[in-house]
Amino acid sequence: MSKKSKAMNGLQYIILTILSVISVFPFFWMVIAATNKSVDVTKGTLLPGTYFLENFNHLMESDLQYFQAFKNSLVIAIVTTTLAMVVSSAAGYAFEVYKSKARDRVFNIVLLSMMVPFAALMVPLFRLFGKFNDIPVLKLIGLNTSGSVVIIAVATAFLIFFFRQNTKTFPKELIEASRIDGLGEFKIFTRIYMPTMKSTYAAAIVVTFMTSWNNYLWPLIALQSEEKRTLPLVISAMGSSYTPDYGMMMTAVVLATLPTAILFFVMQKQFVAGMTGSVKG
Repeated sequence: MSKKSKAMNGLQYIILTILSVISVFPFFWMVIAATNKSVDVTKGTLLPGTYFLENFNHLMESDLQYFQAFKNSLVIAIVTTTLAMVVSSAAGYAFEVYKSKARDRVFNIVLLSMMVPFAALMVPLFRLFGKFNDIPVLKLIGLNTSGSVVIIAVATAFLIFFFRQNTKTFPKELIEASRIDGLGEFKIFTRIYMPTMKSTYAAAIVVTFMTSWNNYLWPLIALQSEEKRTLPLVISAMGSSYTPDYGMMMTAVVLATLPTAILFFVMQKQFVAGMTGSVKG
């Protein structure tokens, strides 16, 4: 290896190290802040303290109902992710496998929905879900219910597009062979397609769970009672107080980060494979 190549490699490592430090520093500071008093956090200390348990106890004793919000977020994220995997993957699979004259037109309409900002949909959605409360059959997805947060994330344009694009790499010979063997379309989807595309599902699960877990705007509008609030709403309320306790707030943020961090690290390899379009498990 020439001196010029060594110099270039050394420069790349230095740049990557600097970028890594910049990326990790906010998380590092968050963890450090969770172990210090609020006054130490405001001073900008970067040394770990001994007040994590005290901050945790303050969080438990507060009237924020933190763990109720944690439970609400967990239930909403799990249900949303489960339903989204079934509905969106089925839609993406159908758009790619079943051919018709109107298929591409419908799919283009679905993609166009990604261009509409959510801010433009807030008022129509609020009025629509408000009417659901007056219909007995639809009360489960009316305003101030977890269903109202789940239902709008079950089938998204991004997930349908993501599954359709990954289905292009799915060997169609498997479908034809399964049909010859007498398998119905439902069994082909559940027994052949889903196991083969588990890397794609893993990537979609990580993205959907994290999006649902961090969702703030629609729950802020739809969930109107304190016992229904999710974690982003509770953490936002902590920061909007007149004298926020930054130590307690950072403790709440650290605890709120754990589920998504654990999910990502557990499914990291499958996530990378799924995002690159691999159909291998």
